[in-house]
Amino acid sequence: MSTPELLVLTAFGGTAAYLYQTLEKLPSSMEELQDADAASQAGLAVAGILGGLLLLQVVLKTFTESDPLGSTWRMLSQFRGQEGKLTSSAKVDDGIDTYNKLHEADGAEGRNTAYKTLVNAYYDLSTLFYEWGWGQCFHFAYRFKGESFSSAIKRHEYYLAGRLGANAGSKVLDVGCGIGGPMRNITRFTKANVTGITLNQYQVDRGNELNRSQGLEGQCKSVQGDFMEMPFEDGSFDAAYAIEATCHAPDRVKIYSEIKRVLKPGAVFACYEWCMTDNYDPTNEDHRRWKKQIEEGDGLPDIISTHECLEALKKAGFEILDERDLAEDDYGEGGRSWMLPLTPSWNPFTQRFQFTWLGAGLVYNMLRVLEFLWLAPKGTCKVESMLLQGAFGLSGGGHSKTFTPMYLMVGRKPSN
Repeated sequence: MSTPELLVLTAFGGTAAYLYQTLEKLPSSMEELQDADAASQAGLAVAGILGGLLLLQVVLKTFTESDPLGSTWRMLSQFRGQEGKLTSSAKVDDGIDTYNKLHEADGAEGRNTAYKTLVNAYYDLSTLFYEWGWGQCFHFAYRFKGESFSSAIKRHEYYLAGRLGANAGSKVLDVGCGIGGPMRNITRFTKANVTGITLNQYQVDRGNELNRSQGLEGQCKSVQGDFMEMPFEDGSFDAAYAIEATCHAPDRVKIYSEIKRVLKPGAVFACYEWCMTDNYDPTNEDHRRWKKQIEEGDGLPDIISTHECLEALKKAGFEILDERDLAEDDYGEGGRSWMLPLTPSWNPFTQRFQFTWLGAGLVYNMLRVLEFLWLAPKGTCKVESMLLQGAFGLSGGGHSKTFTPMYLMVGRKPSN
């Protein structure tokens, strides 16, 4: 039994014991409940809430891979030490204000120039929310009928890894590794040794902590660095991949050229890119709004088209082996789109509830209370509002098919 489960069970047991001592019998009607004293009414309410939490936890852990109490406990624990680990600013509130100022301008020139500040501030602020709400793999995947979210995420990663030609002992580079969820899954899948690079030191520390806890520190490691100027020798890796990461780069030709530099001749690079599609119309107000929301809510200097990404990979010197938009794949009747987790649902037992007006208000005010109680750093509710805007933009861009988070490109570094 985990610590949060034990705490909730202990609180439930204590409340039940109090009610047993103070009540001759449990109320069997609203009239009897109203006749009970205020302390007993409060005790019954607390017992009901705690009992419901325990029941929900048991059901979700039994039939899904979710652990809501565990993930919430972990996030609250990390909140307490978050500001001591920030690298973009000393305080969350200062960090989100700095980040928002970078997005005030309509043009992308300033954000491209300050991309290190932009990206580092974004992941300083958002990583805790990502891990709590999404897991250790910060990317999308569509789902086939009967496929769980976790299984779809892994399949999406394995498909990309299968394009690399990597096997046991291969040295593989994860470009923009986050906290290393895909790195660990791909290591288990291919038996390769994977090195991940990320600009954000908090993600490096958290990724290596998870590597150790899962017994993969000998095969997986995260290093801090700018993927535009990587701290690796020429020809260091047998393969490289990027999963929804190089969209943070201010110059696609430069990032792809840097990846090509650290690859051995004949090695393969495969990636999923965030792009605007041919359906995007820059004169359409809705299209522009969704694009801007995605940029603001996801730490992006700018979002370019699929054609521009492919042309950049060619200019960097890669031989193109494959390219297509996986968002256009047929996932069959009963399957689910990649953006479904971002669409509103009135089911309060799903994370999609937060995208309704009621759920968004509840989450915001809950965070305000946590800030007031010093359980979360000041500015946390601003961060959540920023991330929510990104979700609205992704949902709009996905439904209109003006945006894709899974434009696949596979290229090979020439052998000569």
